[in-house]
Amino acid sequence: MFVAITRAVSPALASCELTHLQRTPIDVERARQQHRAYEQALIAAGGIVQRLESGADMPDAVFIEDTAIVFDELALIARPGAASRRRETTAVVDALRPYRPLVPIEAPGTVDGGDVLVVGREVFVGLSTRTNNAAVEQMRATLEPHGYVVRAVTVRGALHLKSAVTALDDATLLVNEHWIDSDRFDRFTCIDVDPSEPSAANALRLADRIIFPAAFPRTAERLVERGFRLEIVDASELAKAEGAVTCCSLIVSTTTAEP
Repeated sequence: MFVAITRAVSPALASCELTHLQRTPIDVERARQQHRAYEQALIAAGGIVQRLESGADMPDAVFIEDTAIVFDELALIARPGAASRRRETTAVVDALRPYRPLVPIEAPGTVDGGDVLVVGREVFVGLSTRTNNAAVEQMRATLEPHGYVVRAVTVRGALHLKSAVTALDDATLLVNEHWIDSDRFDRFTCIDVDPSEPSAANALRLADRIIFPAAFPRTAERLVERGFRLEIVDASELAKAEGAVTCCSLIVSTTTAEP
């Protein structure tokens, strides 16, 4: 069982932070429809959706993944790399407090949750325009006593580490090797995105299925051929804001949390 904490699409989504994409018109109502369908996919997978509200002062708030990183033992409260997003964490702290002990990342550390890939007891942290070494060191100090190994990975050409690599299971990754130092993942089986779909490496792993964007059918075919069960969702409007399927939820296991 799991709780999926989501956040409503802000009416100011079109004013979102952008790093690697040119600004194009965003249909906010269509983005809301896509977001609701995404939440329904989480419910169909057995999740309980807990949606937080967002206002015009938080254009990026729908991308709630960037505000926290949830582990079985605790949750790290991020300090987002974009200063405009740091106000988003207040409501997330309140939402996560019933489920986990909370540990904040402190200045001068900055980290977006989209830069953190957890695979088993390994935690890969992307060094990007949003995440720095000071945050990596704080994460090591917090997580290594719980048996995690924290590894820094350089990100290039993408906003976040999980724009370039996500886990399909504990042994298999979906990757765009051009955006990361792929040798850091040598021990895993890596499935490359289709060359015509460089942005297809972001997939949301759940217990029995993978939530995957409709925009990347050729990469989806590769995953189905390897035996993965996909739940396809349309995230095209959110993608214009540099969002993807992992970005739009915080997945909190309710079967492994400590009392």
